[in-house]
Amino acid sequence: MVDRVQGLYHGIVLAGRRTRFLVALLAGLVAALALPPLDLLPALALAFPALVWSVDAVFQGELGIRNRLIQVWLVGWGFGLAYFAAGLWWLGAAFVTGGPQFIWLLPLGVLGLPAFLALFPAFGLCLAFLLWSRGAGRILALAFGLGVAENLRGWVLTGFPWNSFGQAFANHIVLAQSASWIGASGLGLLALALFAAPATLATGLGRRGRWGPSVLAVLVLAGMAGFGLLRLKPTGGQGVDFALLPVMPEIRLRIMQPNIPQDAKTFETLGPDLLRRYLELSDAARGAHATGIADVTHLFWPESPFPYVLERNQEALAAIGRFLPARTHLITGAIRAEETGQAQPRFRYFNAMQVLDKTGIIAGYDKVHLVPFGEYLPFEDWLRSIGLQQFVSVIGGFTASPERRPLAIPGLPAILPLICFEAIFPGEITLPPTGEAVMVVVTNDGWFGQTSGPYQHFAQARLRSIEFGLPLVRAANSGISAVVDPHGRILARIGLGIADVLDSPLPKGLASTVYRRYGERVSIVILFCLLLLSGLSRFRDRRDRLS
Repeated sequence: MVDRVQGLYHGIVLAGRRTRFLVALLAGLVAALALPPLDLLPALALAFPALVWSVDAVFQGELGIRNRLIQVWLVGWGFGLAYFAAGLWWLGAAFVTGGPQFIWLLPLGVLGLPAFLALFPAFGLCLAFLLWSRGAGRILALAFGLGVAENLRGWVLTGFPWNSFGQAFANHIVLAQSASWIGASGLGLLALALFAAPATLATGLGRRGRWGPSVLAVLVLAGMAGFGLLRLKPTGGQGVDFALLPVMPEIRLRIMQPNIPQDAKTFETLGPDLLRRYLELSDAARGAHATGIADVTHLFWPESPFPYVLERNQEALAAIGRFLPARTHLITGAIRAEETGQAQPRFRYFNAMQVLDKTGIIAGYDKVHLVPFGEYLPFEDWLRSIGLQQFVSVIGGFTASPERRPLAIPGLPAILPLICFEAIFPGEITLPPTGEAVMVVVTNDGWFGQTSGPYQHFAQARLRSIEFGLPLVRAANSGISAVVDPHGRILARIGLGIADVLDSPLPKGLASTVYRRYGERVSIVILFCLLLLSGLSRFRDRRDRLS
């Protein structure tokens, strides 16, 4: 085995620049196999060593530091281009769904965005190269450099931390329990260090140098698995045991997933038919003794299901009021309009979550983190001048709410409302360190059809449950709708592309988690340790070469 690994190593190290770039592309493609819905986590153990060996080839070269950094940058960019193109190809579906006016932009989304995102691993690999050494310390340098780049990707230009390396753990529920301590970003640092460790099989000095890092990586993974199993055991293990799972009393949830084609929601004339469909589906009886909506205390509809402003449509509000039983509350996505007091534009529009009872709208939340190009245009005047527009056809785009706040809904604990891709930003979720709460996500992944995008979106929301120890209620137009417990286990779900309802109790949250108390500070400590250890390894390596 070691001989074969060394053969691969020498093939990469002795290859020319073009071959090395192709290896980086292949490594990026292989790494993307670890993402949902494939979830092939061992693929990282092939991709990351190849990336390490590609940097080794540059490190051992005779060129000056500037030229070597350029070569490393190209390796990192090639890796990132393939990784993001393979992981985000489904974005192309939105350009088709959006209509003919967007199809000409399809190459920009499918290749342009990955090419931009690839700048981050390119920078990260250059940062790692400055700490590179001949020993196992370079594994930690890789984790530090790419870890810093991933953190930057989470906030530069409002951030897009989609498909972070830690997301590869999301559907491996036992291993993912470590997110309760270190978060998804910490899982990403572990993924980099643990799955790059086999690189030393080709370069380590002696048996300990070759096998030590890989053995240590296996032990850490075994420790993560042991921790996860112990954490899950009291409430049923990997599968939920409802007899052991604590639930909130007297709360019966129902999620309605309409699976409405995206273009149907753009015609206001279809509004009455859509609302009729929602009400009929919401009242469906599921089970021998069920009586439909009469059994439900809280009904959830997905993001922006109406082709009109709900609060300004009295007929729709009246129909919903007649439909809801006295004790039932509806939580739904909606568009909210607010008058500006000007002639043009007359209204500001918000992507909202609204709470209704028989009397009408009683509470609401406006989305804080909008989707660039989806809900608003950055550099709007310039981009509109060349023919670009946002996907959601709202005059002037949506307006972002200035603050995120919990939502009070009668009968439920404090609600942390999240609309669409707000659920991928753990650092923006603010809660008291302890106390009962529930995350509610309304989303519309119908833009992306039956691709891998909705699976990736749902996997990230599950990680939020583990990080914060909170239950999750997720209502999606076309899927995946689900109720998730505070350990990330799925209590009930509706699959992709299905019109149906699900009923579920509301599981209780945990008292707290380490991540909920300390947030991203935990991964920052890990990053600092990686910097310290890789810097020490770099210092020792230079000292040995000069002596």
